[in-house]
Amino acid sequence: MTTFQALRLSAKAETAADIAPDLVPQNKPQPQADEAVIEVLAAAVNPSDVKAALGSMPQAIWPRTPGRDFAGRVVAGPAEWMGQDVWGTGGDLGVTRDGTHARYLVLPQNALSRKPKNVSVAAAATVGVPFITANEGLRRAGLKGQGQTVIVFGVNGKVGQAAAQLASRAGAKVIGVERGSDQYRGHASSHVATFDSHSPTLVQDLLTATDGRGADIAYNTVGSPYFDTALQALAIGGTQVLISTIERNVSFDILAFYRRNLQMLGVDSLKLTVSQCAQVLNSLLPGFDDGSLMAFDVDETTLIPLSSAGDAYRKVLSGSMDRVVLAP
Repeated sequence: MTTFQALRLSAKAETAADIAPDLVPQNKPQPQADEAVIEVLAAAVNPSDVKAALGSMPQAIWPRTPGRDFAGRVVAGPAEWMGQDVWGTGGDLGVTRDGTHARYLVLPQNALSRKPKNVSVAAAATVGVPFITANEGLRRAGLKGQGQTVIVFGVNGKVGQAAAQLASRAGAKVIGVERGSDQYRGHASSHVATFDSHSPTLVQDLLTATDGRGADIAYNTVGSPYFDTALQALAIGGTQVLISTIERNVSFDILAFYRRNLQMLGVDSLKLTVSQCAQVLNSLLPGFDDGSLMAFDVDETTLIPLSSAGDAYRKVLSGSMDRVVLAP
């Protein structure tokens, strides 16, 4: 008889070296009337998963199964969903409810979202957190498309690439900033001119690239290192989106800020439940179906087993640019 397994965190780890989730047996759950059971075929490891294991999420419950992103198949629940390939993510998964680093996942029926047919299972498992975070920031910052300019700081990171894809698909002009590189490595619907953040003339380069006007949206995926540059590169009335930071405290010129009608917008995708995220993924589905949006490349032959999850978590925490995906 095959024994299926799930990861289990019983308490926070004090250091990255201490992250060692238990591997426990898991039977196929029986869903309630408004639930579905997913057989998880692939589940990404995100930085937030590792931070949750380290106790950085004060709302987290213990013990729990970690993991936010997933792709899999419905194996119990409503008849119309049986056997369907699905994908998803959620700020509650792996934090306040059991997550995706397991063979089986129980979800509300309204959290089901069809996986695009032309996206592999492994790649589909990488979409959730980056695209949900990018979409939420751009939506709230007022992305419309044509006539707008978006500068993405940290453009080669996963959220940065997702933001570049979404903004360029909408018709906006997208400019990238990346540490030590002037090349954009991701997919986009139009050219993404990219500038090295080490350039001593970076602010002027960005203003020149926007014909002196500045950007409508500065999507800052890194935080404090780019904070001042992002403000200087904004057009009058522009918005800086912040999703992360290295230093918690920064200073800025309040007078210049309000005289230019600027705005700052904080985005925490942990605030979006798995059901809310499913609605966002449904709205993005046409882009993945027609190829204007693309998941991140993952070699399915290098999927990591649950038994090596501790090493996978540490790889993500070390800043690996690869998408680390578990195969439950």
